[in-house]
Amino acid sequence: MKIVLRKIRFAFLTGISLVVLSCGVSKSLKDVPEVAQYDASTAERISVNDSTFTSGKNSFAKNKYGAWELYVEGNPYQLGLNTGILTKELFEFQENAFLSKVNELVPSKFKQWLLRKILAFYNRKMYLHIPEEYKTEIYGLSKYAGDDYDHIADDYLRVLYLHGAHDIGHALQDLALVGCSSFAAWGDKTKDGQLLIGRNFDFYAGDDFAKNKIIAFVNPQKGHKFMSVTWAGMIGVVSGMNEHGLTVTINAGKSKIPWIAKTPISILNREILQYASNIEEAIAIAKKREVFVSESIFIGSAKDKRAVIIEVSPKNFGVYEVENSNELICSNHFQSEAYAEDENNILHKKESHSAYRYQRMEELLDHAKKMNVEKAIAVLRNREGIDDKSLGYGNEKALNQLRAHHGIVFKPEERQVWVSSNPYQLGAFVAYDLDEVFAGKLPKWGFLNQKLIVKEDEFLYSQAYEDYETYRKLNRDMQQAIKTDKTVLPETIEAFKKSNPDFWETHYQIGKYYYEKGYFRAALIAFEEAKSKEVTTVPDLRTLDIYIKKIKRKLD
Repeated sequence: MKIVLRKIRFAFLTGISLVVLSCGVSKSLKDVPEVAQYDASTAERISVNDSTFTSGKNSFAKNKYGAWELYVEGNPYQLGLNTGILTKELFEFQENAFLSKVNELVPSKFKQWLLRKILAFYNRKMYLHIPEEYKTEIYGLSKYAGDDYDHIADDYLRVLYLHGAHDIGHALQDLALVGCSSFAAWGDKTKDGQLLIGRNFDFYAGDDFAKNKIIAFVNPQKGHKFMSVTWAGMIGVVSGMNEHGLTVTINAGKSKIPWIAKTPISILNREILQYASNIEEAIAIAKKREVFVSESIFIGSAKDKRAVIIEVSPKNFGVYEVENSNELICSNHFQSEAYAEDENNILHKKESHSAYRYQRMEELLDHAKKMNVEKAIAVLRNREGIDDKSLGYGNEKALNQLRAHHGIVFKPEERQVWVSSNPYQLGAFVAYDLDEVFAGKLPKWGFLNQKLIVKEDEFLYSQAYEDYETYRKLNRDMQQAIKTDKTVLPETIEAFKKSNPDFWETHYQIGKYYYEKGYFRAALIAFEEAKSKEVTTVPDLRTLDIYIKKIKRKLD
């Protein structure tokens, strides 16, 4: 059973198994949106070239930095249809990036059956908690879903439940998807006194998933125009800003595991972005929705010229605001009075890497003195620990864990936004001016503000970066060898060690390999070396201690 649960956790960790499980719900759920009331007219898609498409006033194009830019407008049904017709190839690619690994991660038919039963139970009433307009948009989008996974569930349900991938992973594993980091500064903390917000979205679901980020500009029939950073098949919001300079980002928290899916966080964020123009309105929207995971919703407001954190969970609600300070920091633990006595939050703060990253942000913001866009991006790209300690590359204690889906910086009062291009947060931060975009002052395709772009990180051209990419490949090989009992050559192990020597997990993987082979003295040396590094969490330290004790008993 432990092996089964481990597979379940890994599957949810990558967000992949969500749709596989939904087929158990599709037999009973009849809640298909009624779309007869909507104008369903859409223009024919025109291919300008292999990376630029238009459909009437809607467009989809890849910029020179490798990110896709989407512009769509219309009623809810048209938004879905327009998004679907423009992104259909990428939509299929993205769905395949999620689902093609199911058999790899969970090859057993019994385990897949078990997964289906679990999620059928979780998702049984999610549809009751999603606003009708968003179900309608998802329904329109689903018209352009691929055919490869029809055996799992019908298109509408597959796409609907993909919007809860983040939440389901959180529910069953308390979101071990790595931790996001956010901060805001304003007043005397910024160079020009304006509100400035930075955040890393550290969601990693495989290299293929991260390849094609979309910077979407949405002009809905009702509510506010907005932009968000997303991926094909996703209408929810994880990072975005609307035309009034209201920003929304999310950081996972920790709470008890719920027994039923309700409003996905990305859908709640979408509603806030589309219908709130200030902090008060954002809080009112958050209060009226029932969620099923714990999340910090980081709100920045041009109208209020400050930021707050809305902290939501299945059975609690709080708002955190700073007093006598013009600086707000958020990692993955709650800070409001509502959660002061919450045991799960207290334990999470004590044992996870959240408090460490919080302290590192405090340190970097203090060093920055007067924050500006370039300094904010430098914080998001920072790879070192407290007091600039080397953590090894990929350590979750770092703000830049070299696995983020995107980094983003907002300047709400000027409606400007910077989004990282691949890889990670290292590529150029491309820039957009929402006033220009939504005023129609730019071409049909291509919304970049070339004057504001911040160049790529020099680290991209370093030997250290090249070594890290070598480490990632060798790490996958080591893990595969441990699972399959394959033999790894000594020179490969040495190359693996040299590729990322300061990262505790490098030595941990070597220790596991030696342990499984029965080379206990070599394993002990590797585990003790791992323990001498900056280990990510208290549970990780416990795991190392368990291995070390086991080996010492064997050697006595």
